[in-house]
Amino acid sequence: MSWYNEAIFYHIYPLGLTGAPKTNDYSAPVSRLNTLLPWIDHIKEIGCTALYIGPLFESVGHGYETTDYKKLDSRLGTNEDLKNFVAACHEKGIKVIFDGVFNHTGRDFFAFKDIQQNREHSRYLNWYCNVNFGGNNEYNDGFSYENWGGYNLLVKLNQRNPEVQNYICDVIRFWVSEFDVDGIRLDAADVLDFDFMRALRRTAAEVKEDFWLMGEVIHGDYSRWVNGETLHSVTNYALHKALYSGHNDHNYFEIAHTVKYLQNMGNLDLYNFVDNHDVERIYTKLSNKAHFAPVHVLLYTLPGVPSIYYGSEFGIEGKKEKFSDDSLRPALNIEDYADAVQKNPCTALIAALGKVRQHTPALSYGSYAELQLTNRQFAFARDLDGVRVIVTVNNDDNAAGMSLPAGNCAEYIGTLTGQKVSVQGGRINVTVAANSGEIWIPAGDMPEYTPVKTEIPTTETAKAEEKPAEPVSAQPETPVQDTNLAAAETAAAKAEEEQPKKTAEKTTSETAAVSEESAKTVTVDPNKAPEDMTVEELQQAILAKMANNGPVTDQMKKTVYDNIWHDSLVIWLKSFR
Repeated sequence: MSWYNEAIFYHIYPLGLTGAPKTNDYSAPVSRLNTLLPWIDHIKEIGCTALYIGPLFESVGHGYETTDYKKLDSRLGTNEDLKNFVAACHEKGIKVIFDGVFNHTGRDFFAFKDIQQNREHSRYLNWYCNVNFGGNNEYNDGFSYENWGGYNLLVKLNQRNPEVQNYICDVIRFWVSEFDVDGIRLDAADVLDFDFMRALRRTAAEVKEDFWLMGEVIHGDYSRWVNGETLHSVTNYALHKALYSGHNDHNYFEIAHTVKYLQNMGNLDLYNFVDNHDVERIYTKLSNKAHFAPVHVLLYTLPGVPSIYYGSEFGIEGKKEKFSDDSLRPALNIEDYADAVQKNPCTALIAALGKVRQHTPALSYGSYAELQLTNRQFAFARDLDGVRVIVTVNNDDNAAGMSLPAGNCAEYIGTLTGQKVSVQGGRINVTVAANSGEIWIPAGDMPEYTPVKTEIPTTETAKAEEKPAEPVSAQPETPVQDTNLAAAETAAAKAEEEQPKKTAEKTTSETAAVSEESAKTVTVDPNKAPEDMTVEELQQAILAKMANNGPVTDQMKKTVYDNIWHDSLVIWLKSFR
């Protein structure tokens, strides 16, 4: 057990949050990082215990084209500013991890500049992949080289070169000695060399106890990266997709199936999120804004380490644009949100969930057991040392009743609403309000919880038309629909619930088999945009990319064919480019 197993992360993209210029002219440092010092108290107030901040180091533009790994970007300030910022976080009990952009450098990095100057005679020639003096590029260098993502701005490092490995490991040692950083999020980890990652893991064990390595991986069998030799965790894009689409489609089967799919990979402590600096804000992504509540209840209670992207706790919008991510990375002033925990229902919910998570070890370490599943209601347990915590969510516009197997106690309390229910016959009968969720814990020695408003308004029109909510009773006088009792279901409700169940079953067996057969006969047009490809074309294209990196095992093929979600496959394919 380490600090990161219990962590609740806050994620900051500093160049965006501070409003730094889009281009670095390498002039005198401007200490914009110091404007983030007031955010530390906010991070603590909403219950986060760790901060992922980056990219931080000198670069020419968005931060991922590194110029100097040992110098804070001059648009953010000086190394002393960063040292003081990390120390201020530590004083508040907040761990800090940096972005480690080790797959590629920018063109202004010293090794690449040396190749430009000395060409074939450069001692850094083998620091990069496939440097070819018979080629050229749009910068008219008189040579070509391997890049990341199709961008020659990002020059791919040769991670199998021992000099490169030693240099990056020294960078990590420097970050720890200079800034006292607690871990690193590895950019583009899904294309990093595995021997290189093993070297990073050995360095992590050397520099600091419980130093955390978390990698950016889009899709695949996460256990390839998360194990005792390479990384401690990776980004859980599979759950990210399921959380928003499972609500938009009123399909909790997708979320439950994804959790089982991930559990089959092993006991992995994945980095869970609903949005970040590369994807649309969750408030924008949700068709029904009221689903903000059940989405975040699941984020904080499903297996894994939860993370909040700066600003999303306020329910701000952010739509991804074709040629820019600026709208996902806005400048914000914390003073504009000074009373958000008291007045903003989104922020109040996040703060309440942070408190519950911190005081409920079962949510960090407990086993997972599905208790009830329909397309619109979902319940599961997290069990630890004889303590059962029960989570219920409801994506329907009406309240729903649930009868669920309880733990060995006399009474449960809902940590968000304050409802109390007695255990009768080994079960609890609870009511979950429309478009909401609840975390039920054994009453008694647990901390007292203040009820929080979790009803998230949908639109301005909906707010105007909204009727005052009637209080939801744990044992209402007027019976509500009990999704466990077949006698209380109408034929229509049965049909509605059975269809997603059949769909989920097909997803796990027949659909994957059909998809595999279809994909085998597909010819992929290399000029076709991923967004325009069919599911079968995307699967075949992903397998082809995998084959370029080495043998494709049957398990890897299964992982690809099991994924039948178009948007998810598009993101996966783009990660290779």
